[in-house]
Amino acid sequence: MVAVIKTGHSIHRILNYNENKVKEGIAQFISAANYPMDSEKLSFNQKLNRLLKQAALNENVTRNSVHVSLNFDPNERLSDGQLKEISDTYMQKIGFGEQPYLVYQHLDAGHPHIHIVSVKVRADGTRIDTQNIGRNQSEKARKEIEITYGLARAEDMKKKQYELKSAYTQKVQYGRSDSRRAIANVLDAVLNTYKYTSLPELNAVLKQYNVMADRGSESSRTYQHQGLLYRILDEQSNPVGVPIKASSFHNKPTLKYLEERFPLNEVARQPHKSRVKNAIDLALLKQPNQSLQTLIKALEKEGINTVIRQNADGVIYGITYVDHRTKCVFNGSVIGKPYSAKGILERCSETGEQTTQKPDFVKQPPSKTHLPEEQAIPPAVQQNKGDNELLETLLQLEHTSGYVPHQLTKKGGRKRRKRTNKRL
Repeated sequence: MVAVIKTGHSIHRILNYNENKVKEGIAQFISAANYPMDSEKLSFNQKLNRLLKQAALNENVTRNSVHVSLNFDPNERLSDGQLKEISDTYMQKIGFGEQPYLVYQHLDAGHPHIHIVSVKVRADGTRIDTQNIGRNQSEKARKEIEITYGLARAEDMKKKQYELKSAYTQKVQYGRSDSRRAIANVLDAVLNTYKYTSLPELNAVLKQYNVMADRGSESSRTYQHQGLLYRILDEQSNPVGVPIKASSFHNKPTLKYLEERFPLNEVARQPHKSRVKNAIDLALLKQPNQSLQTLIKALEKEGINTVIRQNADGVIYGITYVDHRTKCVFNGSVIGKPYSAKGILERCSETGEQTTQKPDFVKQPPSKTHLPEEQAIPPAVQQNKGDNELLETLLQLEHTSGYVPHQLTKKGGRKRRKRTNKRL
């Protein structure tokens, strides 16, 4: 069994996500725990209000929603009663047994899995600490449940390389499924998971699933009214089908919503910037002057996708890195000039051979034959720092090495005068 825990700011959003799956016929509501009514009698508002009222007991808890998914081996066929029992046992073991929570079984993937919706605020208003809950309480609970119910271990599932994928992790293919549902699945997986700080960075992720967020041309009505459309792309990244307004999706992924996330994501992604930087440096260190495509393949092995932006003439003008392990997106120039499109092209060779042309910003060292003999500098310095400014600096230090502070010369003069007066 594989358990995934996520927290968020919106109880409405995660509840709407699961309820809309039920409406679309790709999920079913299994049970409600710690509700005053039977599960089958609960309306949408009753499900929501119970969670909202408990979350309101502590307004200082901003990330108050909890969304858990429990994923099982594809060969395991579990009844609704077994899924309910497993969810109750799991929630009890991670410290959420007394919390109100809702359990849904999703049918949109090749493996059995359930989603659990709850809140982090207890009935007395105290906050449930979820720091490292996945590594500590959840891991312990998972292993105990696997033994109790005879489930496949998560470690064995990884060894067998089972792909526990739901619909949103697959590329959208126009005409294969309902467009709105397919786009919504991708957005649910990406918007609150990846850390992007601009629309192009978000599109760097979405385009890997054949989806794009589009503001339209600057003269369009959509652009002028701060609107946003979502489109399906074909394999050549060309828009196909009818675009869908952001406001028509259940989670309302509008431009305003995205812009509110940009500054939050900027802070959250900072600790992970060095991973992308180090991965690029290490790849180029192992194989200097490799081709751009070779570098891209090397980064893919580290879980980093490289998105190249080029104009109609094929000239590369931008580069974006999507780190799927840390769920962070970085434009190359944000990491540093050596990692921008220009910097990477200068560090790579399209043929993979040693390049002889120096970048524009590297100055050629002056020739020794044009310098007077006494100004010649050591070959090592000339090779690595043969810049004119460095040469001038070295020469200045050499000329000023005999300098004596004024105070020392003055003090010595006074002593000589005193000795002269004594003799007289």
